[in-house]
Amino acid sequence: MNTANPTPSPFLSARALLKEFQEKFAVRECMPLAIGIDKQLIAQLPALDRKALRTALGIHTNSLRYLKGMAKATVRFDLDGNTAGEVTETHRTHASTTLQERIKKDAERRKAQRKEEDAQRKAEDAQREADQAARQRSEKLNQLTAKFSRRGS
Repeated sequence: MNTANPTPSPFLSARALLKEFQEKFAVRECMPLAIGIDKQLIAQLPALDRKALRTALGIHTNSLRYLKGMAKATVRFDLDGNTAGEVTETHRTHASTTLQERIKKDAERRKAQRKEEDAQRKAEDAQREADQAARQRSEKLNQLTAKFSRRGS
C-alpha cells in the first residue's frame, strides 16, 4: 500500500531546511554562528522539527567552508549577521584540527583509490597480454595444422 504523503528522510529535510536558512539568514556566508543559535532559530520558527534542525546545523558546521572560516575567525554572528560573542582559541583549534584530520583522511582515501585503480589497470593489462599470447598460440597452432595437413594429403 502506498501512502499519499511519504515521510521524507531526515537528511533530505535537513538539507532543505539548511537551504532555507541560507536564504533567510546570515548562515550563507559560513561565518561562525553564535553559541545557542538553535534556540534563536526555534524562537523565530517555533514549528521547526528539532531533529531536522540539529541535523541541518550539523551539516553546516561540519562543512569545509565553515571549518575554514571558523579556524580564522575572531567573532561569532547571530541570525541577522550581528556580532554575538568571540570565537575562543579552543574553538579555533578544534576547527583547525578537524580540518586537518578531514584533509588527511581525504588524501588517504584518494591514495587508496589510486592504488586500487592502478592494481585494476595492471590486472587488465595482464589479462590483455594473456589473451594476446593465447591468440598468438592459437594462430601458430592453426598455421602448423594447416601446413602439416597439406603435406599428408
